[in-house]
Amino acid sequence: MTPIYPPAPRESVVDTVHGRQIPDPYRWLEDAQAAATREWVAAQRVLCESVLDALPGRDALRDRITELHGTGSVTAPVWRGGRQFFTRRLPHQERAVLLTVGASGAERVLIDPMALDPTGNTTLDSWHPDAEGRRLAYKISSGGSEESLLHVLDVATGEVLEGPISGTRHSAITWIPGGDAYFYVRQLPTAGRRIYLHRVGTDADLADVLVFGEGLPDTADFGLLISQDGRWLSVGVASGTENRSDLWLGDLANGPDKPEFRPIQVGVDADTGLYMWRDGRAYFFTDRDAPRSKLCVADPSDLDHTAWLDLVPEAPDAVLTDFAILDGPELDRARLLVTWTRHAVNEITVHDLKTGDLLGTVPTPGVGSVGGLFERPEGGHEAWFSYTDATTPRTILRYDARDATTSVWATAPGLVGVPEVRSSQVSFSSADGTTVRMQVVEPVDRDGPLPAILFGYGGFGSSIVPEYDPSVLAWVEAGGVYAIANVRGGGEEGEEWHRAGMREHKQNVFDDFHAAAQALIDGGWTTPAQLGSYGGSNGGLLVGAALVQRPDLCRTVVCEAPLLDMVRYERFGLGHLWTAEYGTADDPEQLGWLLGYSPYHHVDSGVDYPAVLFTVSDNDSRVDPMHARKMCAALQHASSGSGPILLRAEAEAGHKGRSATRAVSLAADTLAFLAQHTGLKLPNTTLGPRYE
Repeated sequence: MTPIYPPAPRESVVDTVHGRQIPDPYRWLEDAQAAATREWVAAQRVLCESVLDALPGRDALRDRITELHGTGSVTAPVWRGGRQFFTRRLPHQERAVLLTVGASGAERVLIDPMALDPTGNTTLDSWHPDAEGRRLAYKISSGGSEESLLHVLDVATGEVLEGPISGTRHSAITWIPGGDAYFYVRQLPTAGRRIYLHRVGTDADLADVLVFGEGLPDTADFGLLISQDGRWLSVGVASGTENRSDLWLGDLANGPDKPEFRPIQVGVDADTGLYMWRDGRAYFFTDRDAPRSKLCVADPSDLDHTAWLDLVPEAPDAVLTDFAILDGPELDRARLLVTWTRHAVNEITVHDLKTGDLLGTVPTPGVGSVGGLFERPEGGHEAWFSYTDATTPRTILRYDARDATTSVWATAPGLVGVPEVRSSQVSFSSADGTTVRMQVVEPVDRDGPLPAILFGYGGFGSSIVPEYDPSVLAWVEAGGVYAIANVRGGGEEGEEWHRAGMREHKQNVFDDFHAAAQALIDGGWTTPAQLGSYGGSNGGLLVGAALVQRPDLCRTVVCEAPLLDMVRYERFGLGHLWTAEYGTADDPEQLGWLLGYSPYHHVDSGVDYPAVLFTVSDNDSRVDPMHARKMCAALQHASSGSGPILLRAEAEAGHKGRSATRAVSLAADTLAFLAQHTGLKLPNTTLGPRYE
């Protein structure tokens, strides 16, 4: 039964943009502080809660997700000065805690977000130990805002030495050897984002030295990396979130406050990182002339592109994603570890550092995902990395190059009963004949079509790889199928795959998603009446577009923190940084791209739309909740379907970084909603047979 929706007046707002007449009847919902908007959101919250609270099996589902979430988490160690730094979340903890281990082997808590704020609304955004492991720069934010404040503490005593320093949202930090100063990125109202030298203990507003960025656009962002000897500062410069970057190298021979910069790569359509490594060679990690990326080397005396030599060439069917150098005195020769993504699955190969010749592979527990490669900065024979797959919580492994073995360094701290599932990768053809892949997780005893969820993202070159996910396991354990489509726009097949799903090619992403849904149906996993779709952020745009383009393909949609009004997205949140990915409405041709698929502008009256749950957070500073508000109102007005159109608005939360309890609550609400409208019968108690 369709609920009675709060009234939402349709206003006669029509913009003329490049000669196009573009109606916007819910423009008034853009203003979050307006009394009318606040009243409407409050009424939607009451409606949504009343519907979600009545969903059968939701409480039991929440309990089971909580159990599966009880694995906790642990990260690989970052080594500085013989000291380890890593995070761990125990099963009962709301947030991960930053710990350190020194020469004595005793663990000590450095930062516990819950000790800083018992409400759970404070997030540890990032942390950066100095080269000696004596000082730690860290950033925290509150309420999901991601507006980080920078502090520095003494590792030995835990004393906070300085902070807060504002304007450091998503800012890179790199310490100068000795720990007395660091370079960092700061955004000031009068200067935009720039790179500064900061000396610990001085007033950041008065004493910081501007070293790079003057004259660049205010939206420029920077990556920073200093060489181990403190001589070289590598600076990557990107415009917004564009995947292309300029590259500069600063010579600090005359002091960190007087760097002499020279361009290494400027105005080139490529993304390149420069690493002045401890062995005296310059390493270039680049996709220049290599869409799947390659690793090059050069002599620091000649860093011109023509002097780069391929050390690990581009592979024809895998994307190079990371590398680490092992060169300890106990090794007969220095080795290079290289991580690859091959059709959304990771592997690590071992090479001779001098020649690049393949020596072997690093053993891993199965076919899954590898996260990071961490070695000791001063050199050594060990490397640490994480491993996970559909049923394996993130585990930290240690590779020893002396005997080419892998051992477990740390497991997830909590033990849970993980359900038995079957995971496989399938291929299908998109509308233009392109082969697309999809991971399918299903019950081992599946016999015929089942209620299913199709998840996708498809943007910004982000790769969706296998991982342990309590929500996926809880859904499959209850009898459903969960599929993850590696559509174009992501990075699973390299930069060409990304570009095939951005800007004027964005429709490819939606076509891939439609084809994934059809593949699930044709393959017997599900039926249109049993299929739901789910995506967040750019993935929210994906499922929003699929919703209006092919409402017949599924019966329910969860659209989380979505972009949906693509004509006006640049005016809100961080949208102005994303024009390289989507295009800009300021350009007539690009407006045509955007308007061609903008979900909000393709809602038609009288269509039997699926049941939809929009989930947003009041403090989301990346994607403004106005997108979901406007789209929700439009669908509530237009849909002839019987499924509800709901808006779940969460206070004191942002785009990401929820506490454990909040994350579980959101997952339970979304899965219970999907279950209700795909026909999945959830147990009413966690003591049912599937939860033994």
